[in-house]
Amino acid sequence: MNLLQQSWYQKGHWLSIVLLPLAALYWLLSSTRTALFRLGIKRQFKLAVPVVIVGNISVGGTGKTPFTLWLCQQLLAKGLRPGIISRGYGAKVNRPIVVTADSLATEVGDEPLLLARRSGCPVVVCPDRVAAGRELLGRYQVDIIICDDGLQHYRLARDFEIVLVDGRRGFGNGLLLPAGPLRERRDRLANVDLIIANSGEITQADYQMQLSSSVAKSLLTGTELAPCSVTLVAGIGNPQRFQLTAQQAGFKVVNQRFFADHHHFTAADFNEISGPVLMTEKDAVKCQHFGRDNWYFLPVDASFTSEESTEIINKITQLLE
Repeated sequence: MNLLQQSWYQKGHWLSIVLLPLAALYWLLSSTRTALFRLGIKRQFKLAVPVVIVGNISVGGTGKTPFTLWLCQQLLAKGLRPGIISRGYGAKVNRPIVVTADSLATEVGDEPLLLARRSGCPVVVCPDRVAAGRELLGRYQVDIIICDDGLQHYRLARDFEIVLVDGRRGFGNGLLLPAGPLRERRDRLANVDLIIANSGEITQADYQMQLSSSVAKSLLTGTELAPCSVTLVAGIGNPQRFQLTAQQAGFKVVNQRFFADHHHFTAADFNEISGPVLMTEKDAVKCQHFGRDNWYFLPVDASFTSEESTEIINKITQLLE
């Protein structure tokens, strides 16, 4: 974690205080833009099917990807046909692109590639989520769209908003970027449909999501790795959570190398790293084409109680009635 991120989770840190004027400017610009959409001065575009936003008000990992995978599985089990749109963060995307299992993370983004491989749903990426949604509807028969990380993309009209919050880190120092980790003020939560806390308790949360790991698998062959001593490698928003997950799965972390979120991995990044290497599934999709025999990834899955699952899905499927 770099100095800026450290300041976000320490109240009264000198760097956050220095950055307060920039945070005020950020608030002015973002709130003005939001107001223009709410007043109808800037136009929102409605797609032909209901749109569910899965997003957050803070930067960094909050569990959106595992939740989106869980949501897709639940909707598919109901006989529905969900599709996913995403920005394609980390890739140079300037038009709608259909993501397949064979796509490259450098071309479509790491999270969309993971979603395409595991969700069983069609995925389209584009910074313009309206264009992505139209491309999705033009190519596939879908009856509900899940927009991954689109809470602040107000150009896209939405029918249901779900916000994920890190149950351990919460909202940090509660300040807006760049003085704190917030993209929007906390009072934005009063206007969303569901608030889900990931791996911890948040006062405002409607539900708590738990993440559990499955068996570690080889990047190259899919063979399984039993708990042992590993070097942890991660380029995600909250690598400390991944470290805890690996330890809970029985792995002994003897070394670790953490990179920035959405880091573009190259083989050179591993020159000083000895195996076995254990990484997240999101990082694995970026490293597979130059992976080695002793590199593994640890998948995680989201879960809720049976009652919570039923309530969440019922609230969403009501949009189709």
